[in-house]
Amino acid sequence: MSESTSTAVAPESNPAPSTGGASGTPMIEAIGLSKYYGIFAATRDVSFTVNKGEVVAFLGPNGAGKSTTMKMLTGYLSPSTGVAKIAGHDMSHDRLAGSRNLGYLPETGPLYPEMTPYGLLDFFAEARGMNKKTKRSQIEKVVDLCALSSVIYKPINKLSKGYRQRVGMAQALIHEPEVLILDEPTSGLDPNQIRGVRQTMTRLGQEKTILLSTHILQEVTAMASRVVMINEGRKVYDGPIDAMDPDGNGLDHVFADLTGHDPVTGAKLVSDDDVPKRGQTQQVDEDSVESLENEILEDETTEEADD
Repeated sequence: MSESTSTAVAPESNPAPSTGGASGTPMIEAIGLSKYYGIFAATRDVSFTVNKGEVVAFLGPNGAGKSTTMKMLTGYLSPSTGVAKIAGHDMSHDRLAGSRNLGYLPETGPLYPEMTPYGLLDFFAEARGMNKKTKRSQIEKVVDLCALSSVIYKPINKLSKGYRQRVGMAQALIHEPEVLILDEPTSGLDPNQIRGVRQTMTRLGQEKTILLSTHILQEVTAMASRVVMINEGRKVYDGPIDAMDPDGNGLDHVFADLTGHDPVTGAKLVSDDDVPKRGQTQQVDEDSVESLENEILEDETTEEADD
């Protein structure tokens, strides 16, 4: 496997289109983010900035390192090297302050299935320290924004995946964060549900800074003005959407060229030597990260028992 991957950068003469009230104030900063598990690398030296008012698509094939990067940006995972900042706050050392400005929707949202959407939102609002009047106002606001009024008192485990995704979005918005980080918000949804999420995203993009992770190219053109693309844990493109395809070959072609993966099936289009050379790190699929962590923990436990 090649140790380096070239990064395509959009021409300086073609600036990113404005989204909402985009300004030059950095709200999301990834500075040399790497995550290693022994010799295995989930991400390597990923750097980019999302400025206030931008809607940026974080694109790449499955297993490219998108979720790992997002977990580091939100403070749920500590980077091996590098710094993650939200609204200027280092998420490794000042996560509480950063979280006040952040709404995070993981791919599998943190929902309590026995609760109703109202009960869940009330719980999160209470945890955020809101008084009764503010809670009521904020719940009404996010229920309206995410179109949840028809299911607000139904158990979450009785809702469709599309509605559960909307509930997850509502809890991410309950405290009126300036920044939203959304991991695959349309994954597994049917076309009607995807359309609903897109409409919500369009409204949010007028006043929020958004980083949207996806491997679906249609989402990029529908909801974002700029793309950051990673492959095998490294950034391979950062720039406006219209600069990705100057020759008019189509985004599918560009995606395949930059990542070596089929944009529809996710299958690799090129073969790699997956055996690492001595002293060289090897890329690991994100699905394998949890098992690697468990193996490391078991080894440490065994060593302690032997001592």
